[in-house]
Amino acid sequence: MGIMERDEFWAVVGGARTGVEDTRDGDYAEEVAERVGARLAELGPDAAVAFTLRYDLLMAESYDWALWGAAYLMKGGCSDDAFDYFRGWLVVQGREAWERALQAPDTLADLGVDPEDDYLECESMLGVGVAAFDDDEDFYAALKAARADQPAGTFTRPPLGAGWDFDDAREVRARLPRLAAVYL
Repeated sequence: MGIMERDEFWAVVGGARTGVEDTRDGDYAEEVAERVGARLAELGPDAAVAFTLRYDLLMAESYDWALWGAAYLMKGGCSDDAFDYFRGWLVVQGREAWERALQAPDTLADLGVDPEDDYLECESMLGVGVAAFDDDEDFYAALKAARADQPAGTFTRPPLGAGWDFDDAREVRARLPRLAAVYL
């Protein structure tokens, strides 16, 4: 079983976003995750695992200090788990927002997120593939087997870029000026 193509992955996410009022809101983001799970259940177990593998690749490519700094600023703090949930939320914002944020995290200012809303998370995106299985254990066993078919290190990497002090307001303003104007 292979990794879902990027375009197909984003088509599933895009379809789930259709008709959702405001994906920036955590509750609506969770609704998108539920819809993704429902679509994967329709597509079947192989598609669910392939989708999850693509999701894992997206998480690896987005493990970046600059994006983490943006999440930290927008959320008022961001642990490693919260960064995973933030990136789940960012996937729910759609392909264009995702790709722009990875290229330049400061573009997250364009999303118009209410600076008082620090619940920018969608933990449910981490396990949407389970919806296509009768048993959670079956999903995780299939996923483990599919990951084992990939070259070592495919889904893991150290954070990209240089680390920096997310609490240093001067550095935040220099690295993320548009977000700093909203959140500092």
